[in-house]
Amino acid sequence: MSKKHPINIETKVRPNDSIERAIKRFSRKVKKEGILDQVREKMRFEKPSDKKRRMAKKRKAVLRRLKQKEETI
Repeated sequence: MSKKHPINIETKVRPNDSIERAIKRFSRKVKKEGILDQVREKMRFEKPSDKKRRMAKKRKAVLRRLKQKEETI
């Protein structure tokens, strides 16, 4: 998530396609890139120790999900 370059997302409206569908495609692209998450993170300062703690918690959750998925298979 430490991307230092600007992210430009384009969504072209296809022929015979509604504006709502184009907006939905755009929203999916933005969510996939994590742009809104980055903006929300940058809105306020987060101490390095808190950031490290949050990332560790996130990793632990991902590992737990993978382990559960592996056990069910």
